[in-house]
Amino acid sequence: MVAGELRGRRIEAPPGLDTRPTTDMVREAVFNALTSLDVIRDARVADLYAGSGALGIEALSRGAAHCTFIERDRKALRTLRDNVADLGLDDRSKIVPGDALVLIASLDVDIVLADPPYDFDRWPDLLAASAAPFVVAEAGRPLDRLDPATIPGWTATRTKRYGRTWATFFERSEGVAPDDADGGIIAGRE
Repeated sequence: MVAGELRGRRIEAPPGLDTRPTTDMVREAVFNALTSLDVIRDARVADLYAGSGALGIEALSRGAAHCTFIERDRKALRTLRDNVADLGLDDRSKIVPGDALVLIASLDVDIVLADPPYDFDRWPDLLAASAAPFVVAEAGRPLDRLDPATIPGWTATRTKRYGRTWATFFERSEGVAPDDADGGIIAGRE
């Protein structure tokens, strides 16, 4: 089920066990927090490891201007395309088949929503590649304990556990540019 303008509409999940959809409870909690931070309305969002598209669809339903969905699984892509079409979101969506870690660097977005498989361990690579100022990461472990040296330029501002899922909000440190690999401050860049 979706909240916001699409309240009560159902989202289909891809068949099989390869995709772990975000639960309604986690999705609601994450988006309530994002709404209270006033970062969703009119935002450009990326839903990485999109699966059914539940996170990106929720963002659109809550006022995001556009969502780029990235998914590589063929079954999930079929379901994702159907969900976006059935909800009438084609004009505010772009679905890109492929590897999120490869494609993230090319995204011009305000918020990245990342919900990879729980065994995903390349969070420093994902954060380093993202130019977005805000990343919401869902994982099977708390990510606020990542060594700061492995994620220069990022601060974990919120971590909350919902059953087996940990949601961590990362914000780019003020004054640190996305391409500043050593974490230093680049003058004139915000």
